[in-house]
Amino acid sequence: MGESTGPAVMALGALPSLAAAGSLVWAVACRRTGVRQRLARLARPAAVCAALSLITSFAPLRAGSGWKLAEVALLSLLVAVVTRWSREDHLAWALPPAALAVTLWPLPLVTGDSFLESIGIGTFWLLPVAAAVAAGAYPRRQELRRRRAVAEARSAQRLQLSRDLHDFVAHDISGIVVQAQAARFVAATDPAHAVLALERIEKAGLSALAAMDRTVRMLHGPEAAATEPLPDVSHLRPLVENFTAAGATEAHLDLPHPVTERLSREAGSVAYRIVVEGLTNIRRHAPDASRATVAFTPTATTVELRITNDRGAGPSARRASRSGGLGLPALTEHAQALGGTLTAGPHGDGGWQLTAVLPAAPRKRRRHDDAGEDAMTTPEDSTTMPEKTR
Repeated sequence: MGESTGPAVMALGALPSLAAAGSLVWAVACRRTGVRQRLARLARPAAVCAALSLITSFAPLRAGSGWKLAEVALLSLLVAVVTRWSREDHLAWALPPAALAVTLWPLPLVTGDSFLESIGIGTFWLLPVAAAVAAGAYPRRQELRRRRAVAEARSAQRLQLSRDLHDFVAHDISGIVVQAQAARFVAATDPAHAVLALERIEKAGLSALAAMDRTVRMLHGPEAAATEPLPDVSHLRPLVENFTAAGATEAHLDLPHPVTERLSREAGSVAYRIVVEGLTNIRRHAPDASRATVAFTPTATTVELRITNDRGAGPSARRASRSGGLGLPALTEHAQALGGTLTAGPHGDGGWQLTAVLPAAPRKRRRHDDAGEDAMTTPEDSTTMPEKTR
């Protein structure tokens, strides 16, 4: 086999280069909105150009090596474009023939070389293909990572939205339902009590709207969500008071002063969510419970939270353990993410208890100016008597 300069041979030798150049021009010669779609469709033209290159490389009469160098450049460019934009299933039948065309084209030009020398020549010309694949694979990988990050962010946002709706809006709506039921039964005989119930319904409705507004602002971006922090343990007093006023269950809050100082903002928010979930479950599954207790117990490195209710409506409380909603699993994940735990189970004679252990900052030393000595701040130093709210 040898090189020829005849017109037909020159035209045949230029065919792969012209086909590759025409494919690239076709891909970019359109509106900007359609360029990406056309670039993604170059896998089949690249395979055709590679086949033409292989045919002309091993044909009995071949054109000069100048056309082959142009083919190598154009095929390498096609390989980079195909690697970047084509579908994964198209890469399997587009890249191998292009790699063979670029790797094997010089072998018919050399004669008398050993097999090892031929392998060395092919390996050398494989480098442009590897460089083209790398040039296309890197931005493709970055794009995939960006899409995966966006998908994960959207998933986390949806989970946060569902948790906010469940933890706050569902609590307020359940209170509205309880108050509406009570007002319906006493409206004819005790209008004053019905008016009080309507006032509580209005307050709970405004609270639900505020929670929904906060959630909507969170959807607009992290900056908007950060402007209004979520409630923490300092907001528990009105929560417990409203719970007691809304139903037949008398709630007691035991919140020693060191708790608010030792819980971080995130841990305090999780503790607030746990209390909301616990009180909501009591209202749903044990509406006739006479007493509920929310007690915080600080220790050396943790704060233990216990939400307990007595028997109340025993059968409904037992059903709660079997039904299981989305709130407790989500809150368990929150607590575990902070390094804590969350458990729930029967308590006493037909009651129920929700127990959470959250990490806390170590106790701080407090210096008394008048005595000039250090004292360790302990739970006993603070007010631990339960605050009875009715």
